[in-house]
Amino acid sequence: MPVVLVSSYAHFSNKIYPNYVETIYVDSEQEAADYRIMQLLQQGDVLITQDYGLASLALGKKAIVLHHKGLQYTYENIDRLLETRYLSAQMRKSGKRTKGPRPFTKEAAENFRAVFKQVIDDE
Repeated sequence: MPVVLVSSYAHFSNKIYPNYVETIYVDSEQEAADYRIMQLLQQGDVLITQDYGLASLALGKKAIVLHHKGLQYTYENIDRLLETRYLSAQMRKSGKRTKGPRPFTKEAAENFRAVFKQVIDDE
């Protein structure tokens, strides 16, 4: 399965990936990677992101969208996730502190692996 990694030049790496991995670098401007991903994304592609906004746009292109901890974004859950993100941002703007993301655990990795395998097997 071909893999495309989109990253800003600010995150440039000399890491050598297998031949099936293509790396695309974009300007370091805000949202540049998201714009490039949306240009490349096609119906049925699998996108892995923790960005709810990008996930919402990708669902509109009929992509399969997964969080790196194993959540599959759907039309049924994306509005709630976006609302939660908005409310957290409003709280931070008003000076309140919000919790950051939970640490990435072995269980999260296993959950992602299971969901990803199910998505691939269904294709």
